[in-house]
Amino acid sequence: MSAKGTLYICPTPIGNLEDITLRVLKVLREVDLIACEDTRVTQKLLKRYEISTKLISYHKFNEKEKSTYIAGLLNEGKNIALVSDAGTPLISDPGAELLKHDINAVPLPGASSITTALCAAPVKGGLFVFAGFLPGTKKDFLLKYPNINIVAFESPNRLVKTLGELLKIFGSTQITVARELTKIHEQIKTGSINDLMGYYAENPPKGEIVLIIHAIKEKKPGQNLILEKIQLLKQEGYSNRDISKIVSLLYNYPKKEVYELALSGENSQE
Repeated sequence: MSAKGTLYICPTPIGNLEDITLRVLKVLREVDLIACEDTRVTQKLLKRYEISTKLISYHKFNEKEKSTYIAGLLNEGKNIALVSDAGTPLISDPGAELLKHDINAVPLPGASSITTALCAAPVKGGLFVFAGFLPGTKKDFLLKYPNINIVAFESPNRLVKTLGELLKIFGSTQITVARELTKIHEQIKTGSINDLMGYYAENPPKGEIVLIIHAIKEKKPGQNLILEKIQLLKQEGYSNRDISKIVSLLYNYPKKEVYELALSGENSQE
């Protein structure tokens, strides 16, 4: 019995065909088969790099059926590359059904519109949540992450409407709209929701869009509230050290300041 083959998960350029790694090109040349969303799109990339590997279509409409077929080929010893039309496969693209099978899979690093957009946005901290395409009931989803950067895909036809919904939820907070990344008409704009909604209402956008909703900074709780919580915990017998840890975790208040307030409360009673 032949050894199992390997499924290589290969990122492809999100616009500029030069944004592909040498390793991905090597794999695309050497595998027995390339599974792709649209053979016409992938063929343009292969033609650019003079690669003649055979293609097979693998998209959301045939994913379940083709996953079984491709898994069978892998178990027969064939090596197969999985690509999407652009970017990293399985990120809002077909492939999850295939990984449910008992196969060898190797992910390769490469192009991603998500990290490309984040690099160009003036967001603070490394925390972000990727939402894919925002759900229809945006409010319930978005309010779960008010203090984390939210990255989502958006259709140009829905952008202005979506920004209007975001304005109602968050007010005029900061956002970044990254459009046509790495392509000739690339545009990256950061501003308030209100300002960008007005801009795109007058200048209807085209192309693929990555939308980043910047994290809303938490307001530091007032000192009176912190003193109140300190007194309540003291009544329960907690030490100043434990109180500083608990209050700091619950209210995002500097632990050192909580400890000093706890001490000053004792000193004022002496």
